[in-house]
Amino acid sequence: MKLIDIQNILEEWCPLQNAEDFDNVGLLVGNPNSEINKALITIDTTEKIIDEAISKNCNLIITFHPLIFKGIKSLKSENYVNKCIIKAIKNNINIYAIHTNLDNNPEGVSFKIAQKLNLINTSLLIQKQESKNLGMGIIGELMDYKLESDFLKYVKEKMEISNIRHSAFLGKKIKKVAVLGGSGSFAIEEALTKKVDCYVTADLKYHDFFKSNEKLLLVDIGHYESEKYTKNLILNYLNKKIPKFACIIANTITNPVNYF
Repeated sequence: MKLIDIQNILEEWCPLQNAEDFDNVGLLVGNPNSEINKALITIDTTEKIIDEAISKNCNLIITFHPLIFKGIKSLKSENYVNKCIIKAIKNNINIYAIHTNLDNNPEGVSFKIAQKLNLINTSLLIQKQESKNLGMGIIGELMDYKLESDFLKYVKEKMEISNIRHSAFLGKKIKKVAVLGGSGSFAIEEALTKKVDCYVTADLKYHDFFKSNEKLLLVDIGHYESEKYTKNLILNYLNKKIPKFACIIANTITNPVNYF
């Protein structure tokens, strides 16, 4: 199957124009006319991911986080981005990124978190101005009220994580929940406006926790941890649209954050 055909299927699902202005999505390395043997789906592209693609005869990597964000003035093997590009080109591996255009899909990254937490009565947290059916984050409700400590245990279980950072407990039960995969501090005010009981996201800084203003529980589950099920989201979509096309989820864990 040609890469351009796979691109068209992905971009019908998540059009490139739906990505945020700062983002860099689409085909980053390769040739649209390449004949694709197999695709490897990952959150990040690292040398280990490229090695895994080589070992598994995958000549397409579909990555959630773009390998290239800024302009590259030279291809010297001095940093991990350049090393990855050089190795991919040498081994005829194409790299395609699908990032905030999937974040903005109403059944994208945050929707997957909402599914894992079994939220009901869902709606978008932040709608893009030009469309009511595009935007980031999901608001939903739990089936039953939960104590704050019980809710955090529930999140750990459902998201299969061992560490959570959170703001001070407020002594209130949790029912209405907002979720946003990846770095979500920019949406705290929106979560407050929507009067949710809890906002689950990642990459909150020290001063962000003060923004809860004693009105909601802020929960930081980690960047990679909030997005790790995105690989399954992409795989399931491709299996549905092109069931005879070979694509697999990478075994390599690319989370750069470790806990002791």
